[in-house]
Amino acid sequence: MATPRRKTRANGDGTVYQRKDGRWEAAGYVLALGNTRKRVRVYGTTRTEALAKLTEKVAASNRGLPVPSAQGTVGAYLTYWLENVAVHHLRENTHTRYTACVDQYLIPGLGKKKLAKLTARDVRTWLNQLRTTCQCCARGIDARRDQPRCCAVGQCCRKLLSPLTLTYIHSVLKSALEHAVREEEIPRNVARNVRTGTPRPRRFEPLTTDEARQLLAAAQGHRLHALFELALHTGLRRGELLGLRWEDLNLDASTAAIRRTLQRTSTGGLTTLPTKTRASERRIALPTRCLQSLKLHRERQQRAREAAGTAWQHSGHVFTTAQGRPIDPTNLTRAFTTLLRKAGLRRIRFHDLRHSTATLLLEQGVELVVIKELLGHAHIGVTATVYAHVRLRLQRHAIDALGTALGTPEITKTVNSNDDEPPPCAALVR
Repeated sequence: MATPRRKTRANGDGTVYQRKDGRWEAAGYVLALGNTRKRVRVYGTTRTEALAKLTEKVAASNRGLPVPSAQGTVGAYLTYWLENVAVHHLRENTHTRYTACVDQYLIPGLGKKKLAKLTARDVRTWLNQLRTTCQCCARGIDARRDQPRCCAVGQCCRKLLSPLTLTYIHSVLKSALEHAVREEEIPRNVARNVRTGTPRPRRFEPLTTDEARQLLAAAQGHRLHALFELALHTGLRRGELLGLRWEDLNLDASTAAIRRTLQRTSTGGLTTLPTKTRASERRIALPTRCLQSLKLHRERQQRAREAAGTAWQHSGHVFTTAQGRPIDPTNLTRAFTTLLRKAGLRRIRFHDLRHSTATLLLEQGVELVVIKELLGHAHIGVTATVYAHVRLRLQRHAIDALGTALGTPEITKTVNSNDDEPPPCAALVR
């Protein structure tokens, strides 16, 4: 009687055999990074299990997914990325925020996992845990206090991260993993397969028309009157205003070239940097009122320079201290807060002057594309998203006006839900 012939695997299917320790091992060639072939080995308690693992890797290889080459942890790669990649492509302040995000959240949560084995489920589980964990306890803030007031006293304060912060942390992880893909360390960015949801835009309270007039009236006679007036008429950012040089202004042509911004960094102190984005580098028109203020400001600065003599430190900036040095952004914020108190106005951020400019322009009927160019937004979608509530309110006014024109006895006003209630903004200028 002939013995049955042993079943053999086809060429290229790999090999499966039982090891001396009783486990089963399967080995085969799969696609590797750089369009090469690599022999991989997988193990299982049974022949079927080992063969299934090999079949899965071969199937992924046939779909064009190379096996990852990274052997280190997520924490090690994040440290490498910050020190060798991000530091050359980010501004110093941005790099500082990225480093804090990695040290406080990413490394404690995902740092010990192997980079090659990180999955979308790992990222989603970590984000969900981060979303529901009191950061006051998780980061040991309560333990460092002289008088604990959270978990150390048995009552959690529930200091949770905001949706905006969670989105920011997720974006930092995506950026790091995206570079790992470009360096062919991993085959795909698993963080992109996780959705954190779109956070609600930050509510801001721009100045109304009457409040803007109050502010300008209170600024009369102030040493930085021209700055506050320019901020409210053009919507320039704080750093762009402080970075302006006299060579950037053409008072005869009534234009200003926005080329740089002034920021304080941890290593360089007050530093002049390029504009926030390429779109932020722009030329804007100056209103007549600002031209007059700037000319008067230049005369006052010249008199102050003559009075200071050798103590004057010429920097070429339009807005300087009494000794000619650039103004620290923090000091400008303090001066703005004092001015608001003097005018009897509610406290707002200096950046809200920029929002006030855009809101008032929209309510004057200025086209969105003009406002986008004035503010220096990279895309018009940014302008449309940030000021969507203003356009919605203008639609309501238009609908009410149409109802009046058609002679309806009562104008039905649309009711705002709690979800789309616009923040208090400027009234229509008549």
